[in-house]
Amino acid sequence: MVTAGDVESATECVVQALLPAADADWGVRAGTIEWSCRTTAEHIGQAQLHWASQLAVGARTQYVRWSARAQELAPPAGVLDFVEAAGRILALVVRSSPAETRAFHPWGIGDPEGFAGMACVELLVHGQDLADGLGCSLEPPADLCNRVLARLFPHEPRRDDDPWLELRRLTGRAAGAPEAWKWRPTPLDEPWNPAPEPEPMPFVPLPAGG
Repeated sequence: MVTAGDVESATECVVQALLPAADADWGVRAGTIEWSCRTTAEHIGQAQLHWASQLAVGARTQYVRWSARAQELAPPAGVLDFVEAAGRILALVVRSSPAETRAFHPWGIGDPEGFAGMACVELLVHGQDLADGLGCSLEPPADLCNRVLARLFPHEPRRDDDPWLELRRLTGRAAGAPEAWKWRPTPLDEPWNPAPEPEPMPFVPLPAGG
């Protein structure tokens, strides 16, 4: 089971790994993705806060309409604070949410455990992107990676005994990655459609003047 404590552990793991680069140039590319390190770090924080909002109100059809970002002139250390604060806020919401809480994600209606698992993936995988770009080392706990794989990727066959390598492979960052991938936010004992038609949008556009 993936828990709020795992979100806290993943947050701590990433923050501690990146602290040595707090004075570096975060405008460089984050690993193999197209974003800069600053944009990637900001994305991590935004995802955690969006998911905290989803669980807090039990939003079932779309994302809560708000946005968050680090201050424009915040130094890298300030952006890292944003990541840490967002992870800890989500952990608090996961911990206080009843198990029967359900909330929208484009890849399925998730429960608190599902959102905790997604948070761990965002933190660890994008944390590795940042570590690659900034020359840092990130080594997440193997047992945490195993729990995340079991919860979010039960539909994907395992190819390696190294859970951290498997997590990176299944998110497109190691050899043998699937052509397309999705994690499963929906509880394992509930129906889940990995390919709904049409694909849901993260945000439902507001009409003009609305």
